[in-house]
Amino acid sequence: MATTTSSLRLASRMHRLGTESAFEVLVRARALEAQGKEIIHLEIGEPDFDTPANIVEAATRALREGWTHYGPSAGLPQLRETVAEDVSRHLGINVDPAEVVIVPGGKPIMFFTMMALVEEGDEVLYPNPGFPIYESMIRCMGGKDVPYGLREDHDFDVNVDEIIEKLTDRTRLVIINSPHNPTGGVMERAEIARLAEALVDRDVFVLSDEIYDRLIYEGEHTSITQFPGMKEKTIILNGFSKTYAMTGWRMGYGVMRADLARQITLLMTNSNSCTASFTQIAGVEALRGPQDSVTKMREEFRRRREVIVNGLNRIPGFSCRQPHGAFYVFPNIRKTGKSSRAIADALLNEAGVAALWGTAFGDWGEGYLRFSFANSVENIKKALERIEAWTRKNL
Repeated sequence: MATTTSSLRLASRMHRLGTESAFEVLVRARALEAQGKEIIHLEIGEPDFDTPANIVEAATRALREGWTHYGPSAGLPQLRETVAEDVSRHLGINVDPAEVVIVPGGKPIMFFTMMALVEEGDEVLYPNPGFPIYESMIRCMGGKDVPYGLREDHDFDVNVDEIIEKLTDRTRLVIINSPHNPTGGVMERAEIARLAEALVDRDVFVLSDEIYDRLIYEGEHTSITQFPGMKEKTIILNGFSKTYAMTGWRMGYGVMRADLARQITLLMTNSNSCTASFTQIAGVEALRGPQDSVTKMREEFRRRREVIVNGLNRIPGFSCRQPHGAFYVFPNIRKTGKSSRAIADALLNEAGVAALWGTAFGDWGEGYLRFSFANSVENIKKALERIEAWTRKNL
């Protein structure tokens, strides 16, 4: 009997969603590996270290003790208290557990913040190049995406004057990210102070993505919440993935004023119910346990940073600034005369090196590539040899 398949009719918001190209490239790289090709993975933003043993043991113990049931939508009280203590200590601000919401990964904080605050047509300022989910979520919520540039000649720091110029009466949210993905840039304290001064008397919230805050190689992390009047206007996004090599555990958190936290909790109830209980017990151990693994990981990233920056600067057509945070480099490849997408595709298919094209992070990323140095020095050196051999043959 013949059947008729109708076309899928989707809500208009689905056509406004973007994607995260790192996962797209990972799938393509895995497919090439399945064909027998050796691929060096410099595309995915994931520490290559194992989760520290004390955290794994805490999760295992929690499973055995029965932490396998529903928990409160805002998170287990002991983890919210631990996060509040940790943020208070590191930033020198007073955070109450009622101002903390635990979520499965960092992205829900982006999504829930915009769902709670951004009306149709409201303007949201965000960095470009920048994490692609910012733009995707703004558009999905019906907001107007207003990019501000992060430019190489400014050492990939935020130009606060540009943000100020783009503020209007329709601006509802400003997104900042430091240390920054994809450039590795870190916002200077003086610039954050200027931004705080410009925003403190406006009816504008700030989403401050601080997921890489423990991966800074020069100086110290600064949060806009440390400036007068800004804590109650800011949502801090942070989590465990990068600092403790816990990407697969899916655990993040937001820090925000208590009345907004209650609304974000309501969105958690309606979407995920709660974050897995046993992972939250592991999160308590991550924050309260020994921190030597964090220091060791950061110092190893520092060593890798030197290798990849020096190596890229020796390759014809490439120039690379030294990033100050995170584990990414964002080399300029304009002198190659080719688009960033063309170079990234060729490196994957012909040289066996997986990287991301700059425009995966917004139109203003053209002329750049992003490499993650969350891989071994041995593999980074091998990748550099392949990239240099490919460029000398093809450019």
